[in-house]
Amino acid sequence: MSALFEPLQLRSVTLPNRIVLSPMCQYSAIDGVPNNWHRIHLGRYATAGLGLIMAEATHVNAGGRITPGCLGLYNAVQEAAFGAIAADVKQFGPTPFAIQLAHAGRKASADLPWRGGHSLQGPQAWLTVAPSAIPHDAGWHIPQELDDEGLDAVKRDFVSAAGRADRAGVDLIELHGAHGYLFHQFISPISNKRTDRYGGNAENRMRFPLEVFEAVRAVWPKHKPLGMRITGSDWVAGEGLEIDDAIAFAARLKELGADFVDVSSGGVSPKQKIATGPGYQVHFAAAVKKATGIVTMTVGLITEPQQAEAIVKEGKADLVAMARGLLNDPYWAWRAADALHGEVHVAPQYLRGRARGVDTPREIVLKAVR
Repeated sequence: MSALFEPLQLRSVTLPNRIVLSPMCQYSAIDGVPNNWHRIHLGRYATAGLGLIMAEATHVNAGGRITPGCLGLYNAVQEAAFGAIAADVKQFGPTPFAIQLAHAGRKASADLPWRGGHSLQGPQAWLTVAPSAIPHDAGWHIPQELDDEGLDAVKRDFVSAAGRADRAGVDLIELHGAHGYLFHQFISPISNKRTDRYGGNAENRMRFPLEVFEAVRAVWPKHKPLGMRITGSDWVAGEGLEIDDAIAFAARLKELGADFVDVSSGGVSPKQKIATGPGYQVHFAAAVKKATGIVTMTVGLITEPQQAEAIVKEGKADLVAMARGLLNDPYWAWRAADALHGEVHVAPQYLRGRARGVDTPREIVLKAVR
C-alpha cells in the first residue's frame, strides 16, 4: 500500500489521498470576485485524483488584498461565485474543496507580479495596515500601525469570511500565517516592534494570530477542519523566526483546536537568504510534527512520486502540497499512482486514458462499471 495514497480523515472530511493542490495566487480577479479563469484553473483539478483542492489566498477585506487582482470573500457577490466553483469541483469527484483566508498587511497594495509586483503608487494605491509602521522594503509605503479598533475589525473580517466560506460549500479552511503577510508580520520580530500586549516577547507576538484563530474556530462548523499555514524560518540569521518558534506556535494552535499546520518559510524580509533545493522545507514540517504530533503539510520543490511517497512513509509530513508540479502536470496524481501502485479516482469520461498493460480502453471502462 502506498503511503501517499492512503486516505486521511480530518474531522468529518475524508481526503482520498495525501496530495494537495497548494494555493496559487492567479492575480486575475475583478473586485475580488472569482471569474471564469478561476473556474477553469480550479475546475481542471476536480478530476485529477487529488486529496485536496485549495483555492488561492482569499482576502477578508479589500484593503488586505495583495494586489487589485487578488480574490476576496467579503461580500455576497464573491460568496456566490465561490459557491459555484465549490459545487463544480465537488460534483465530479471525491476531492474536498478548501480555501486559504488571508490578509496581506503591509505587503498589500502591490502591483501585479507580471508588472513588477512593486508597491502601488498614486491613485491606485490604498492604505495598508500592519503590526508596526515599518515598510516591507525600501520604496514601499509605510503602513498604519493597527490599534485596538483596527485589530477588532480584522478579527471580525476573518470571522465573517469563514461564515461566507461555510455557506459557499467550502470543506476546509487554512488561515494564512506565513509568507510575510499580516499574521506572519505579527509573529516575526523583524516586522513587529510593538510595545503593547501584541509585541515584545514571543508569547505576545503570537497573541493576535491565535486570537483570530480561536474566533474563527468558534464559528467554523465543528465537523469541518481548520488549520494554518505557518513559518518554519524567516531565513534571516539572528533576527527572524526559526524552527523552535514554529514548534511553539503549532503547539498553541493545536491546543486551540487546529487540525493541521502547513509549514512554509520566508517572505517577511528582503534580507532573507533561502537555501532552496528539492524538498527544502520538508525538515521544518518534520520537526513540527515530531515535537507536537499535529497533522502537518509540507510544500516546496516536491516534484517526483517517490520523493512525495518517502516524505509521507517516513513520517516527515502527513500531506504533500504541490504548486508548480501540478501546474506543469495537472494529472500528476495519475502518474504517481502508476509509479507507486496506488489507487486514484478517475472520472468515467477519462477512463480510456488510464489503459495500462494488456488492458484495452474498453476493458478498463467495463471493469470500472462493474
